[in-house]
Amino acid sequence: MTFMKRISAALMAGALLAGPALAQDMTFFRIGTGGAGGTYFPIGGIIANAISNPPGSRPCDEGGNCGVPGLVAMAQSTNASAHNVNAVQAGQMEAGLTGAATLHYAYKGIGVFEGNQKPDVRVIANLFPEDLHLVLPKDAKLNGLADLKGKRVGIAQAGSGTQIAVELILAAHGITRDNIEEAELNNTQSAERLADGQLDAYFYAAGTPVAAMIQLDNTKGMEIYDWTEEELKTGNEAVPYYIRSLIPAGTYPGVDYDVDTLAVSGMLITNANQPEELVYEITKALWSPTARKLLDNGHPKGKAITVETALDGVEGIGVPLHPGAEKYYREIGMLK
Repeated sequence: MTFMKRISAALMAGALLAGPALAQDMTFFRIGTGGAGGTYFPIGGIIANAISNPPGSRPCDEGGNCGVPGLVAMAQSTNASAHNVNAVQAGQMEAGLTGAATLHYAYKGIGVFEGNQKPDVRVIANLFPEDLHLVLPKDAKLNGLADLKGKRVGIAQAGSGTQIAVELILAAHGITRDNIEEAELNNTQSAERLADGQLDAYFYAAGTPVAAMIQLDNTKGMEIYDWTEEELKTGNEAVPYYIRSLIPAGTYPGVDYDVDTLAVSGMLITNANQPEELVYEITKALWSPTARKLLDNGHPKGKAITVETALDGVEGIGVPLHPGAEKYYREIGMLK
C-alpha cells in the first residue's frame, strides 16, 4: 500500500468512527436571564444545563443528561424582563425569563409597551414567584411608602420588569421620578450603593433568597419594608399580576420578621417561530428526572419550579403557550 493510500484509508476510518458525532446537528439556544446578583441568572443557568445535551454526550438512557440531543443552551446575563421580551421578539435570543406583568403588557402592546407590541412571544412554563423587596439600611424605618418622597431610591435597571412595575405601583401612591431621586441600577449595584450610604432604599423583584441581599445582610445588615394592607391592595390594583406574598422571617438571617409584600410569577418564554418539535423536546427535558435533580440542588428557588405549577396563571396572562410546549402538557394530561 502506498503512503497516500495509507493516509486515505486512515482518514476514511477516522470519518467512519466520527460519523455518529458529526451526523448529529448542533443547535445553539440562548436564554436571556438577568443580573448576576439576582435570581434569573442562576436559574437560567440551571435550565440551560438541564435542557442541553451536546453532540458526543451520553444519551439519557445511558446515564447521561436528559437534555435535547445536539442542543447547547447558554444562559446570558441581561437587564432582565423587558430586555428579554424585546430580545426574544427580535430573534436576538431563542428564549428568556420574564415577569408575568411585563409579558402581559408586551404581548398586548399596552402600558409601557403602547405602540411597541410583542406579538410573537410564547410561554414555555411558569417558573416561580418573584417577591418584590423594598430594601432599607439596617435599623431604617418607613412609616409608609409615601416616606420615600425626597429620598434616593433604586428603581431597578432600565428595561427591567421590576422597574416597570415599581413605577406603576409608586405612581398609585403619589410617588414619581419628580419627587424622588431615582437610580437605575441592577440588584448588585443597588446593594453596594445602599451599603455605601448612596441610596436610602431600593426595589428589586426576585426569587428568594437573593444573592446580593444575602451578602448585604451578612456585611452591613438590612431591613425589608413590610407593606400595609392598603398598600398591598393599591399595588395589586396598579399591577394586577403582582399579588400578595410573604417573605418568611429568617429568609435572610438578619431579617427576623415576616414581610408582607407583592410578588409576580417568573416565566420562561420563547418565540412563536421556534420549531414546534424543538420546543416540545425542550419542555420535555425541562421536566426530566435529571433536570429535577439540578433544580433541587441548585438555587433555593429551584425547588419551587415544578411541572405541577408549570401552567399556573398562564391563562390569565393572556399569552399563548408555544405549540411545542402545549403538545407536551397535553401529552402528560395537563391540558384537555
